[in-house]
Amino acid sequence: MHPRLRVFSCALALVASCAASLVAQAETLKVGATATGVPFTFLDVKTNSIQGMMVDSAQAVAKAGGFDVEIAQTTFAALIPSLTAKKIDLISAAMLRTPEREKVVQYSDPVFEYGEGLVVRADDDKAYTSMDDFKGEVVGAQVGTIFIDKLNQRGIFKEVRGYDSLADLTRDLALGRIKAGFGDHPILAYQMAKGTLKKVRLVDSYQPQIKGEVCLILRQGDPQLLAQVNKGIASIKADGTLAAIIGKWHLD
Repeated sequence: MHPRLRVFSCALALVASCAASLVAQAETLKVGATATGVPFTFLDVKTNSIQGMMVDSAQAVAKAGGFDVEIAQTTFAALIPSLTAKKIDLISAAMLRTPEREKVVQYSDPVFEYGEGLVVRADDDKAYTSMDDFKGEVVGAQVGTIFIDKLNQRGIFKEVRGYDSLADLTRDLALGRIKAGFGDHPILAYQMAKGTLKKVRLVDSYQPQIKGEVCLILRQGDPQLLAQVNKGIASIKADGTLAAIIGKWHLD
């Protein structure tokens, strides 16, 4: 081959390689989020799209980290199975970091931190402070959360019932089928303020015993994506974007 043709061919190959690399970098990642975790993630019926603090955070992290995201509605219990089955690429939801979950998935640097909240019937005015106050009682928590596991591990309750949603939990609570319910404090507080949880009250005197970090969640074995995500998180923390998102959803 003529030397000039060889150089030209090499240049074309380099251009093609760079173009392929750019396409790969611009690939949109599918992010799993739930429709029932307001204000972290929820279905906005006006736009028929998933919105919330963790959706805004995922989009901001993606922009700062140099990748694109598409939000995919997923039930809470199906988030990790969908991630490991490669149906989604990331999880952005109110799913606290736990050692058990870290055996299956990997977590980014933290985005937010909180503990559990306690709800009881509206006519129950006792100033509860601890889970121990409900020894021998029937209590409930949402399936898939760390709270239901921790309640079972305590071994002090007559029964721990699992619910698919906080709406189901608080309905049984209002009907007297359970004595108390435990869930994500920010979600309970937000829904109480919006008036969506009826005939129950959030116990202000209760002291959370299970605090954890909310992060973006990835499949194990992808250090490059983890680095991109953590780069994005560091950026939105440094420039005030994350603080603005937290304030927007009244979580500050």
